[in-house]
Amino acid sequence: MQRLKRFIFFVLVLQAALASAQKAPFTIHTLVLPKEIADRNNQFSGLFLRNKQLLLLSESRLQDRAEAKVYALDLASLDDQLSKKSQALAYKKYAIQNLDKVRARLDSACQTYEGLEGLTLVGDTAYFTIETTTPSTYCYLVKGALNDATTNITLDLDYLVPLPKPALTDGSHISNAGFEAATGYNKSLLLLFEYNYFAHDNYAFRIPNASRLPDIPQYVPVARLPFRVTDLVYEGKNRFTAINYFFNGADDSVYRTPAGDPNTRLIQDGKSYKNYCRLISLHYKRDKVSWKPLFELPAEYMTYNWEGLAAYKGGYFLINDKYGPSGQSTLLYLQRK
Repeated sequence: MQRLKRFIFFVLVLQAALASAQKAPFTIHTLVLPKEIADRNNQFSGLFLRNKQLLLLSESRLQDRAEAKVYALDLASLDDQLSKKSQALAYKKYAIQNLDKVRARLDSACQTYEGLEGLTLVGDTAYFTIETTTPSTYCYLVKGALNDATTNITLDLDYLVPLPKPALTDGSHISNAGFEAATGYNKSLLLLFEYNYFAHDNYAFRIPNASRLPDIPQYVPVARLPFRVTDLVYEGKNRFTAINYFFNGADDSVYRTPAGDPNTRLIQDGKSYKNYCRLISLHYKRDKVSWKPLFELPAEYMTYNWEGLAAYKGGYFLINDKYGPSGQSTLLYLQRK
């Protein structure tokens, strides 16, 4: 009888532990965006929290005659909407100047501009990563001064940092991949490539003093990491949080992990594949980057292509580009319980 009681007690404790482990640490809120910002043609690719603003980076696809811009949502109005005091969101738009000139320089070097993918700030200096078409050898880093008075970001034409694309062993590049994840920390920058599952070395780039044009960015080894990395935010003490996303389409088959890999169970649904998204925690220590899972998004949010991440009040803002069931830009806030 005593053994039976102990067994029942053990089962109850185990069930409670499993229930606690499975309990989502966040409550998810969908923000109602102004029509201009919700427009899918913005194709947002990055977020950054600056003072009392949440900055939204448009991909700024100049080849499609898109406007080069960054939107800024007022944090106080975001708080009001989250607390249901008001739905209205105050915002303004920063025009990115000189991007057309940067694009012309890339094109003249046969490095074809595709769009802006990463955004981070150090003080009032904005840093952007530029993605190029797949055959291009380099992606690029540019910077510009953010001016609140004129609502402009003027790119410095003397600051253009080539970022060599990691390649497969046959020398070919990963289709449609760039340095999507960028963050500033301690006056430095850390830039993470979208694909980090090479059988050979995987690496990020570190720029120790962001304000100065580096001769060669520092290579930082990255522990082999499946799926795509689409944005990155600094959390303090050399720790970061990133979006780790998998798209089930055939065009992204390079991101599929092989049979027998423990990550494959996350992206397979029978014999087919399914979209998958989680947040992961990264640690930069002893000149290398390691990672671990943090939080898996609920099923209803897996089909959005999440491209932007910003940490706020113990939680996170997430934004997609244009792909997902809403058919437009969707901004979430993951509120810590």
